[in-house]
Amino acid sequence: MDYLYLIIGFVILLSSGDLLVKGGVALSSHFKISTLVVGVTVISFGTSAPELFVSLGAALSGSPDIAIGNVVGSNVSNIALVLGFTAILLPLPVKGNSIKFDWPVMMGASLLFFAFAQNNLIDTWEGICFLTLLIGFMVFTVLKSRNNNKEEFQKPKLSILKSLILIALASVGLYFGADLLVGAAKNIALGYGVSERIIGLTLVAFGTSVPELATSAIAALKKEMDISVGNIIGSNIFNIFGVLGVTSIVKNIFVSENALNFDLIWMLAISFLLFLLMLPIKKAKLHRWKGLVLILVYSAYVFFIFNK
Repeated sequence: MDYLYLIIGFVILLSSGDLLVKGGVALSSHFKISTLVVGVTVISFGTSAPELFVSLGAALSGSPDIAIGNVVGSNVSNIALVLGFTAILLPLPVKGNSIKFDWPVMMGASLLFFAFAQNNLIDTWEGICFLTLLIGFMVFTVLKSRNNNKEEFQKPKLSILKSLILIALASVGLYFGADLLVGAAKNIALGYGVSERIIGLTLVAFGTSVPELATSAIAALKKEMDISVGNIIGSNIFNIFGVLGVTSIVKNIFVSENALNFDLIWMLAISFLLFLLMLPIKKAKLHRWKGLVLILVYSAYVFFIFNK
């Protein structure tokens, strides 16, 4: 039965990803903000909803390894697996703003997470700090886009209300789809005696990254390239500032030595690798060979997790 739930979960995720892209594109036209900003804010919030619910539930049920592993593994999966696969599917041009502003925020969030974790705990005050930074980032991003945007916008195909309803329905679909997929994958893995940490870093992280994969791939196929890249960077920012922020406010999260000395190092290294692959800034593009590099790095990451 678990294998059937896996298939159903994937179908729901793909359908929801399509709805999320349609709603996001329409909203960008209504509010005269770029699709990149919509990808970094609204769409990344929707695709990161599964990570929030999974980490929160794991922390409350006494499984901190899954709570931390879900965020770290998801951030690694988003870059190395999701962007890698999407770039192989269709090479992705990268806007200069993604390199000059969004990536530094993502890297800064990752380094702050690493610094806060040095005492093996993410506590309430650190969670409040994360959430405050998230709100500031989103407000600044939207205001900056509205002030500087000079591009021509097509007439939106959906009203604001319909766009918001689509995004809400898609977010719900992404949550339930990911819940089905993660639950089934976790049951299968536990049956084979896999540890909670490995489940969190791989199966749960992959499952909660499938919304990003579905949304980014569909956005690329629809030629909405800015959503593909913006969604990934925004999701990684939201995973740290939003998911860990909310979760640690509700319940302090213990960070194991394995997570601190291995998992977080991989997350930082892959985040920096993304910067290198996006160069040069003026002609930034994630070519197919760069996508292949990311997939190979993700394969190495999974290999070392299981053989550590």
